[in-house]
Amino acid sequence: MRGARSTGATPSLAPRRPESPPGERLHVSAPTAAPDSPTDLHARSWKYVLRKTVREFGTDQCTDIAASLVYYGVLALFPGLIAVFSLLGVIGQSDAAAETVLGIIRDVAPGGSAEMLSDPIRQLAASPAAGFALVTGLVLAIWSASGYVRALGRGMNRIYEIDEGRPFLKLVPVQLLLTLITVVLVALAALLLIVSGPVAEAVGEALGLGTAVVTTWNIVKWPVLLGVVVLILAVLYYGSPNAKQPKFRWISVGALTAIVILALATAGFGFYVTTFSSYDRTYGSLAGVIVFLLWLWIANIAILFGAELDAELERGRQLQAGIPAERELQLPPRGTAKLEKAREREEKDVAEGRRIRLARGHDD
Repeated sequence: MRGARSTGATPSLAPRRPESPPGERLHVSAPTAAPDSPTDLHARSWKYVLRKTVREFGTDQCTDIAASLVYYGVLALFPGLIAVFSLLGVIGQSDAAAETVLGIIRDVAPGGSAEMLSDPIRQLAASPAAGFALVTGLVLAIWSASGYVRALGRGMNRIYEIDEGRPFLKLVPVQLLLTLITVVLVALAALLLIVSGPVAEAVGEALGLGTAVVTTWNIVKWPVLLGVVVLILAVLYYGSPNAKQPKFRWISVGALTAIVILALATAGFGFYVTTFSSYDRTYGSLAGVIVFLLWLWIANIAILFGAELDAELERGRQLQAGIPAERELQLPPRGTAKLEKAREREEKDVAEGRRIRLARGHDD
């Protein structure tokens, strides 16, 4: 296994050093085409992939990466809510939307998370409609979410066993584009959740829609929401790492697995919090905060496990096609310029250090 590069950064975010020099990854013509569908993998390949996924998830320190993603996710949470509430404030439904959001949090996030967030969310709902608040919320949400995308990219590079080689001027526009797409999709998912019940009826009246349309919407929105979440994961899984994947997969096994794990983990964690835990006695008024942060951590663990599974499925495809991917995935990097410059600087430092050593403390 490749160890983490010692850079002084958080160990979980330090990518593994590739065994091949940058831009010189081994590419071997496969005797057969790589399987495209997971159903094309043999039982032996599936067993290898699942075992490797669990092992690499621990080796890549994905739980630590998930903790850093929680930090950036919290930073982006409230600016995003400002934008959503400001938009709904145009039709005078920001207060109803706030109550809907709190109801969703009570149903999804375990413990006293809703009580902890109730005052901030109601204050956000009371902010001015549209205009400056909407623009400010969107700008802050995009800026905060870009930190999440950058951190996820570092984690994805570690999962795909590759260093970041794209230069700053090439990497930043890509990350901002990913961030913009993600923010729009997350806002859409939030609206799908919020526009239900009384809010949906008010929106339907404002748009001149009948009650039948609103009733249908309350049913149809759930599969639409699932599709939006799958699309968010597909975009992040494909665009964030430096590894150039064979193709964009609208629906991946990893994304579906992440959603299932999140649903099961949320139910299990909620049962634990309400039945066995003593967060209230231990943390007092901060119990809701702790529970909410733990739930976000679990959610990001699920996302990273799904990414790890997709990476190992790609390894399984390559191995079954005869490509030597036992030690590292054979995927071309999107960029190597940054790595090449880093190698040049390192070689200069090594040469200077050698001259100092040979001089034995004496100037030339």
